[in-house]
Amino acid sequence: MINAYPFFAYEANSDQISLDYALFRTNSGNVDSGNGLRYNSLMEAQLDAVFAAMSALGYDDVKLVVTETGWPSNGDENEIGAGKANAAAYNGNLVKRVLTGGGTPLKPKDPLNVYLFALFNENQKPGPTSERNYGLFYPDEEKVYDIPLTLAGLSGAQINPVNESKAQVPTTAPSSGNTWCVANANAGEQKLQAALDYACGEGGADCRSIQEGSTCFNPNTLEAHASYAFNSYYQKNARGAGTCNFGGAAYVVAQPPRYGTCEYPTGY
Repeated sequence: MINAYPFFAYEANSDQISLDYALFRTNSGNVDSGNGLRYNSLMEAQLDAVFAAMSALGYDDVKLVVTETGWPSNGDENEIGAGKANAAAYNGNLVKRVLTGGGTPLKPKDPLNVYLFALFNENQKPGPTSERNYGLFYPDEEKVYDIPLTLAGLSGAQINPVNESKAQVPTTAPSSGNTWCVANANAGEQKLQAALDYACGEGGADCRSIQEGSTCFNPNTLEAHASYAFNSYYQKNARGAGTCNFGGAAYVVAQPPRYGTCEYPTGY
């Protein structure tokens, strides 16, 4: 059980750590010089640092639970990064990251198991202002900010990057029980291509329909082909948790994707 707080790392090193990297926003990422893996979030880098340390001690088979993580919605003048917009961005994007499945770059098959800190602001807690402002609610039960906490809240829309002045966290509910897996265009061509290659290869997705001359070849775009392959993999795995992520290259939607006249299956 570990408590992981990217906020503290960012606050102390804001001149070296990208805010986008700390908040799960789209960013260029960082390649670990030791294992060669690319990280697109500070949280995942922190978790893999723990995995690596445990492995060095011979405990490769121990599962991790993040028993605390969060971001303060208010802070003292010197607490760089504290604020409602950033708190909504961190917790909202973290919820999306956890619920859409997948593990860390070092442990991709181990789903993330995370507890948010905290439900309520602790208005009488001593210490810095941030310590009293980690909650999703004020003590009077009013929301500090709004984020989706279920797959229903995430479906149909991707959590947009949140700027410094206004939180933009969609909470669109699904229109039916069916869901589909589509490509995340913001992931970049390199990540989409690698995920597409995996889905059609080792992943066992049925990619015959996106071959040249087949029914779903057009439109001949990376996003359309990746979406078809990701959805095939997702449906074949019974829409299980973690089967629509591909390292951030995909996400779940509640409306059937449309690329030209091609219909995307709901199951096999």
